[in-house]
Amino acid sequence: MAIQMRIYTINRGYLKDWVSEWQEKIKPLRLRLGFEILGAWTNEENNLFYWILKYEGKENWDKLDAAFHESEERRKMQPNPARHIVKTEQFFLNSVL
Repeated sequence: MAIQMRIYTINRGYLKDWVSEWQEKIKPLRLRLGFEILGAWTNEENNLFYWILKYEGKENWDKLDAAFHESEERRKMQPNPARHIVKTEQFFLNSVL
C-alpha cells in the first residue's frame, strides 16, 4: 500500500476553477485507474490545493501514475487543468499508528 500527499500552489484567482476541473476530469480518471482519494482540501488564503491518494493494487505506483499521465483521456483534457498549477509538491506518507 502507498499513500501520497500532493500539494499544489494554484495561480492566484484560479483556485475555484482548478477545483472544478479536478473534480470533473482528474478525480474520475484517477479513480478508474485504481487510485483511492482519501481527501482533498483547499487553503484559499495561500492558493493551495491538498489531496491524498492511496493505492493498494498490484501495480507499481510509478507505473500506475505514468499510466494516468500517458492515458488518452488525460492527453485530451482541454483546456489542460495543469495550466492552473504554479508549483507541485508530492511525497509518500508513512503511518505512525
